[in-house]
Amino acid sequence: MRKRLKINLNDTWLGDAVSLVYPRVCQSCGKGLLRNENVICTHCINEIPRTNFHSYKDNMVAQTFWGRMPVENATSFYYFQQGSLFQKLIHRLKYLGKKEIGIEMGKHFASHLLSTPFADTDVIIPVPLHPKKEYKRGYNQSLMIARGMGSVFDIPVNTTAVQRLVMSQTQTRKTRIDRWENVSDIFSVGKPEEIKGKHVLLIDDVLTTGATLEACGAQILKVPDTCLSVATLALSYA
Repeated sequence: MRKRLKINLNDTWLGDAVSLVYPRVCQSCGKGLLRNENVICTHCINEIPRTNFHSYKDNMVAQTFWGRMPVENATSFYYFQQGSLFQKLIHRLKYLGKKEIGIEMGKHFASHLLSTPFADTDVIIPVPLHPKKEYKRGYNQSLMIARGMGSVFDIPVNTTAVQRLVMSQTQTRKTRIDRWENVSDIFSVGKPEEIKGKHVLLIDDVLTTGATLEACGAQILKVPDTCLSVATLALSYA
């Protein structure tokens, strides 16, 4: 049986030829990508303001969960600002089918966490969408981020242990109190044996009040001998 030859389009003349017909452009600024760039250009990725929360344990994200649920480590990579490049990327990821944005940003996120406790967790769980919403969107954006991170960490991503039972309304225009009420009792751990005794890294796209993450994390922590860390791509001040 003949083996298929795998060709890396980024490293061959064929890649240049394909780019002439199907130009590789940055999903943020629309400019052409260099050969060593993927999905988002280096200029745009460096323009997004980083939090550097992973450098110290008692950061703003960790404080969000103080007194609410026990979290081993918590961080967000970027600051979410209205009208920013990052908001444009998140919009394209969530609503325009550009799932490659989540994967690439997840890889970039994880590359900055390799020497931290986040890389020493046992399993990654993305906050699940309700099946109807995931079907309508085509995928779970948090799963795309998780897959990118998992590929860098070499940690498995689990999508079967935790389920979303209720399709809650969008959180975008809700007050803080409404956000809490909107996500209470909407998650369930259907396969606790898959995470029993493990350190779970819970992933979401944007942290606002932490209501969704707490609702999901609280169910995970009901499984015996589990512990929890939380990481989101961005922190919003909304």
